[in-house]
Amino acid sequence: MAARKYSRQRELIKEFLMTRKDHPTADIIYQNVRNENPNISLGTVYRNLTLLAKDGEIRRLNVGDGTDHFDADTSPHYHFVCTECSSVIDLKMDSIESITAAAAANFDGRIEGHRTYFYGACPNCLRCRKHS
Repeated sequence: MAARKYSRQRELIKEFLMTRKDHPTADIIYQNVRNENPNISLGTVYRNLTLLAKDGEIRRLNVGDGTDHFDADTSPHYHFVCTECSSVIDLKMDSIESITAAAAANFDGRIEGHRTYFYGACPNCLRCRKHS
């Protein structure tokens, strides 16, 4: 694949994402990148997020809340989704890549990978629940 032409807008989006660990949505990215580039449109943000994800420079997360979240960390890792506040948090844990081999053991097709999300209440929501 040929390298894409440089885009200052795409670079701003990627730079913003690299500063975040909370896996923001396109709307949050748009609101923040607009501070640096007031003329950027929401459509441009969506287009560039799609290109960055397609090129493997970022990850698009579909965690079941109907909104895509984005992650600049493309290394293999797992995510926790809070069912109360909808936050998406990186989980520090050993790899469970063996799950792919286990799934393939009795499957005649070809399994190329998996996505695993963990759900529950985040530490912040648990703290708030205790104090109410």
